[in-house]
Amino acid sequence: MKKACRPIHYGYVIVGCCCLIMGIVVGLVMSCAGIFYGPVSTDLHVETASFGLYMSFNFLAASLMLSVAGKMMERFSAHWLLTCSAALAGLTLVAMSTFRHVALFWAAGALLGVSMSFLMYLSFPTMIHRWFSRRVGFFIGVCSAASGIGGIVFNPLGSWLIVHHGWRAAYCTFGLIILLIVTPLLAIFLRNRPEDKNLQPYGWEQQTSQEAKSVTPQGISASQAIRMPAFYTLFCFAFLIMAISTLNLFIPKYVCSLGFTPMEASLAASSVMAGVTVGKIALGHINDHSNTWGIIATTSGGFLGLLLLLIGRTGLVTVILGAFLFGWEYAGTTVQTPILVRTVFGGRHYAEIYSRISMALAAGGAISAGAWGFLELHTSYSFTLVTGMALLLIMALLGIYSLRSGRHHAA
Repeated sequence: MKKACRPIHYGYVIVGCCCLIMGIVVGLVMSCAGIFYGPVSTDLHVETASFGLYMSFNFLAASLMLSVAGKMMERFSAHWLLTCSAALAGLTLVAMSTFRHVALFWAAGALLGVSMSFLMYLSFPTMIHRWFSRRVGFFIGVCSAASGIGGIVFNPLGSWLIVHHGWRAAYCTFGLIILLIVTPLLAIFLRNRPEDKNLQPYGWEQQTSQEAKSVTPQGISASQAIRMPAFYTLFCFAFLIMAISTLNLFIPKYVCSLGFTPMEASLAASSVMAGVTVGKIALGHINDHSNTWGIIATTSGGFLGLLLLLIGRTGLVTVILGAFLFGWEYAGTTVQTPILVRTVFGGRHYAEIYSRISMALAAGGAISAGAWGFLELHTSYSFTLVTGMALLLIMALLGIYSLRSGRHHAA
């Protein structure tokens, strides 16, 4: 007698929605931002740095909005918050296609930052934690990896549109893709919680009593979390993991300084992104078995990667492998951090707690890019890479302490 096929859990539809958000919306808004710098600044007769300030306003607005966005995700429907945020992002891109003054781009950057606080930082960590009790890490990795894949797909499309039809047509097309494809699909298929479909989270029935205790949806409140030392060590962990990841911005220039060609340097940059994509999925799977080993994999990948880059004069293969391994550290920013927050604090006020930790991610990215440049200018690339390796070890200790401290508190 054949065993009846079990229906597919609706959580998989939620994964698909999160991949749409990360792959298309975040991919178009964030991963493709760089292709517009040259064409727009040239057309408007402004410095590239002046136009690029719109991304600074983006990160600043997201950082300021995150604490509010976290509370809104807990108190209101994530279904409509994420759908409306996608619509806002799409409308903003369409509006940007009509701008003729750089100050309007700065204002648009702030609007995009508001939408990204929901879409890029809170969407998939919050929804996956609500809809899954098992394989949480794996699905977080899959959703996070979608943003890199989106960048790979849409950067060539955007570049083609700019060359053949102009940057205004490219912005308008990107906005319409979000408005006509992603926003309606989110409105139709995204759901707030499993209870909306009369379901339990995926894997709930397979949990042991001990597993249920370790990922209990009750967890602790946000007010309790900020009184725990683990909150502040995780905050520092998040700051460092993002700060170290921005070393990626200097890898192409560093590779050229070793005597390699710009084309070979671009291979190293592509290798980093390959490492990010593979690392996100692999780290998610590793964390499903052990958060401690997840921290170790993130740290060791980054450490070995920087070490190989440090001795990169030995050959291009060394550089490519080092760049790929460093991508694992970069991957940890959007995989390791949200998983540790859930493990340490539980799911009761996850969105609100994670939004506060995410402020450290935004701050780490905003501060470190300039700081690394200053350090390299006044010392050397080698000293800068060694500093990154030292910070990786501190980051690992902070992560492990947060994990142990959180478990001790729960006990």
